[in-house]
Amino acid sequence: MTSVAETAGRPTESAEQPVEKALEARSLYRFFRAGEEETLALQGVSLSLAPGEFVAVSGPSGSGKSTLLSCLAGLDEPDGGTVLIGGRRISHQPEPARARLRARHIGVLFQSANLFEHLTVEGNVSLSQGLAKKEHRADRGELLESVGLSARSHAYPSELSGGESARAGLALALANDPIVLLADEPTGELDSATEAQILDLLVSRARAGAAVLVASHSPAVAAIADRVIRLTDGRIQS
Repeated sequence: MTSVAETAGRPTESAEQPVEKALEARSLYRFFRAGEEETLALQGVSLSLAPGEFVAVSGPSGSGKSTLLSCLAGLDEPDGGTVLIGGRRISHQPEPARARLRARHIGVLFQSANLFEHLTVEGNVSLSQGLAKKEHRADRGELLESVGLSARSHAYPSELSGGESARAGLALALANDPIVLLADEPTGELDSATEAQILDLLVSRARAGAAVLVASHSPAVAAIADRVIRLTDGRIQS
């Protein structure tokens, strides 16, 4: 199986003007209200990732990991603070602007793989690339080969095994050669062998120059990360 690092190193739109920080979050706050009760999901979280850095976010359930990734990806808006992707502000922007920035510069990998059931694996990747309208993007054939899915490119999500589904989700996240890759418990339902395979692909992507942030309970993720950020009750613990 060809490594992602061999196929994903193409220049991005920011290649001509390298940025010191691929991802930066400044004092993020997020709260949720249910009747009279208020839950503080994030309380002043600040972090940054350089290009090529692999960072793990750990913490117990309810610590704010998924909320953090949603705010970083522009899928949710923080109630306070700022998120920058490659020096561009994604937070506190209209949804169409956030969607464009996310499609062009951020890859998002969820535990559920986030595939459209009515499209084949290749069709999902093609749709993602078409929506981004980006000049530099991964070659579909090479990308699917890099994640070991060349022979399954015409399969539908319902026809994939758990490991194949995870790899298809990763292909979708890498479709537009993102400068930031965010993964939320990407190996939570996988056996140890498949988990090792997915983590190897994520590390390869970081070596190719992307900033990779993985939220996970898995000790295997923490073991290979360049550093680990621990969240407790919406705060980063030193």
